[in-house]
Amino acid sequence: MIIEPRTRGFICLTAHPTGCEQNVINQIEYVKSKGTIDGAKKVLVIGASTGFGLASRITSAFGCGASTIGVFLEKGPSAGRPASPGYYNSAAFEKHAAEAGLYAKSINGDAFSKEIKQQTIDMIKEDLGQVDLIIYSLASPVRTNPNTGKRHKSVLKPIGDVFSNKTVDFHTGNVTEVTIQPANEDDIANTVEVMGGDDWEMWIDEMKAAGVLAEGAQTYAYSYIGPKLTEPVYRKGTIGAAKDHLEATAFKIQDKLADINGKAVVSVNKALVTQASSAIPVIPLYISLLYKIMKAEGIHEGCIEQIQRLYADRIYGSDMKLDDKGRIRIDDWEMREDVQAKVDELWAIATTENLSDIGDLKGYSDDFFNLFGFKVDGVDYAADVNEVVEVPSLKS
Repeated sequence: MIIEPRTRGFICLTAHPTGCEQNVINQIEYVKSKGTIDGAKKVLVIGASTGFGLASRITSAFGCGASTIGVFLEKGPSAGRPASPGYYNSAAFEKHAAEAGLYAKSINGDAFSKEIKQQTIDMIKEDLGQVDLIIYSLASPVRTNPNTGKRHKSVLKPIGDVFSNKTVDFHTGNVTEVTIQPANEDDIANTVEVMGGDDWEMWIDEMKAAGVLAEGAQTYAYSYIGPKLTEPVYRKGTIGAAKDHLEATAFKIQDKLADINGKAVVSVNKALVTQASSAIPVIPLYISLLYKIMKAEGIHEGCIEQIQRLYADRIYGSDMKLDDKGRIRIDDWEMREDVQAKVDELWAIATTENLSDIGDLKGYSDDFFNLFGFKVDGVDYAADVNEVVEVPSLKS
């Protein structure tokens, strides 16, 4: 079939298998071009199909030469109906890992559930014995707590006060004012349940009890802080409360791993275009201005550049450079004072009329469509493609 992008708000309803594969190939080639990383050899990535999780799996495999198991929840294809992009990404990853002689298997299901945790542990026991690196990179808007059976839904709201500021519709370039009402206590609690550290801790608890964590095993989860500009809706909002919980959980996990000389750390990453970040008001405008500045300075990174640097320079480098709260700060280039000062200057004058000149709205839009396999260089979108692609290890 011929597959074209169909969008609804910050979601693209279609994905292109060839474009997704080319994206994966591009990331693999980038990692290989940077040389070998003396790092993990048996890796579990929870949330492995898109964004930072996919980049982590690619860097583990093609940078470290690691065997990888990836857990994700993605929609498969059927005749006339494309799969979700993460499904196509995972199919492409497994294909190219196999060609490189690398072990790669995937599990498609609810990572919050006890069943998927047990299935993953069983696979590790059978195929790898133990793992030495666990990346936790889930980005789900809902979670059913496996202990209570209660379903929780996260929200994007400020805490305390009504928030108003500029935002942009990146499809049209229209800069408008957005107003968001503050969260109530249930909103905060539900968001922490979904996006906090509870599930990460459950994974590590169950894996440790099952004996599948190697001596010296390390686990990392990803977070974001951002500038004062986005603080009310992000770091001091409901998501920020969840990230605070996630970061506090790292210390609890660290204590639990002490007897195997393990490590648990949160990495604070850069603002990038992901399916999750596209949904947050204000962030698309901030990122479009940030991209313009960082590209001009020669310090722009996408997910794969960010994660390759995280592995090479911090996790397996000579110095993690932890901040005063025990976090890796791989957002260091974004948060440079000169970069943020320029963002503030541009933010003050940003309008619908000038955004295409002072910001990188095209870069933002291209990155968004790239997530779904569209607007990828070298792909013939007029060509007929087979939408029914399989993830090899998911074949029944």
